[in-house]
Amino acid sequence: MKQIELTRTTAEGGGAMPGHAEFHPRGPLRTPHPEPAFLSVHEIDGHYGESYIVQRVSFRVHEGEILALLGRNGAGKTSTLRTIARLEQPALTHGEIWLDHQPLHAMKAFEAARAGCQLVPEDRRIIPGLTVEENLELARIVPRRGWEIERVYELFPRLRERRRQEGVTLSGGEQQMLAIARALVRDIKVLLLDEPYEGLAPVIVREIEKTLHHIREEGITTIIVEQNAVAALELADRAVILDTGRVVFDGTAKEVLENEDLKREYLAI
Repeated sequence: MKQIELTRTTAEGGGAMPGHAEFHPRGPLRTPHPEPAFLSVHEIDGHYGESYIVQRVSFRVHEGEILALLGRNGAGKTSTLRTIARLEQPALTHGEIWLDHQPLHAMKAFEAARAGCQLVPEDRRIIPGLTVEENLELARIVPRRGWEIERVYELFPRLRERRRQEGVTLSGGEQQMLAIARALVRDIKVLLLDEPYEGLAPVIVREIEKTLHHIREEGITTIIVEQNAVAALELADRAVILDTGRVVFDGTAKEVLENEDLKREYLAI
């Protein structure tokens, strides 16, 4: 089986020369970190019926980090996000998920959301019939609220301008802003973004990127799934790559950007 050599030290088990480590498609290397993980995903399995989609996935994210979760179409990226958020499908059948010492694996989706795990799905789920502001107010109904609406409007001035407009009539970029804003007004500890750049013009993508940089400065932990791998890697601190539901790489975003073999084999770039 092909091996790709990466210039970093092994995190566990030894076996490689100092300064070099071997990348194994069936055995990812993990980079050590001096601080305890804020979000820990440990050997999770996810099933859609009999289909085994998420296969013993493990990784850790530290508070304030942006992690790019990457892979080709069908690699299991969205399914992994959905499993972390504790949606009914795919069903979590093995493993543990801890967020700030809270066992997400023991929770239902609404409980995970109350614990601070906020998923922004690819279709954004803007509620029809409600204005921009009503969408935000509805998100704040449950106690343990997050940002004030006025603070969100400072981050997204366009939403302030369109606060009385029905949410589903916004442009695609504005709906993405609203979906992120809705997550921020809840009690948020980790933001899970599924394809936030999908279908957006480059100028809007840059605006969303600036927003995510600001969110990181606020100390919010983010996992981003994105087919535009280069854009995600340029934004992220670290990256995890999936292939057929398994982790095949866990390291820094810079390592992926500099490794042409890795990008070609698993990201098709």
